[in-house]
Amino acid sequence: MARGRSASYQGQREMILAQAAQLFARRGYSATSMNEVAQACGLSKATLYHYYRDKYSLLVSIADDHVSRLAALIDDEEAKHLQGEARLRHLIRRIVEEYADAQNAHRVLTEDVKFLEEADRQRVLDKERLVVAGFAQALAEMRKGTASEQMAKPLTMLLFGMINWMFTWMKPEGQLDYDAMGPIVADLFLGGVGEVKLPVAAGRDG
Repeated sequence: MARGRSASYQGQREMILAQAAQLFARRGYSATSMNEVAQACGLSKATLYHYYRDKYSLLVSIADDHVSRLAALIDDEEAKHLQGEARLRHLIRRIVEEYADAQNAHRVLTEDVKFLEEADRQRVLDKERLVVAGFAQALAEMRKGTASEQMAKPLTMLLFGMINWMFTWMKPEGQLDYDAMGPIVADLFLGGVGEVKLPVAAGRDG
């Protein structure tokens, strides 16, 4: 009977993925070597190959793990049975929170998915489409019966246009963190600039 892998093995794999994602995000997939990944992890190259057979397998795991977590978030939200604006606001908050801990992985997904082989790229894109569909469904339900119900998909893409590029300007030491940005994104998207409220903590700091 085969033995299951230990928790430490999985923890080591996750550490390697985090370090690789940071390098890929900063330097680009093509410009990063397995030697550099091993050095960043504090591992020998031989040990690194024990966990991942090559640089490509790192890229696949980073991209697939990231979109899998986003797709699981959609499934989890559907189980909560929230309706209307409450559902969309909760979805926005959850996905912004998820991005807070996955900025490097999201940059890799955005910029390096072109290096994936067709089957791997298709699998990742299919999961991305599930995420988009989850948001579009929430929007369509809010607009049900209106002449513009069919705008749910374009509006969803505009929403993701706001969220997807936050990693390019959000700073960990900045006045606004991802916890604060979730409600701001929801207010802006649902009500316009006039509905955006200054977070309490940011107001105190000012």
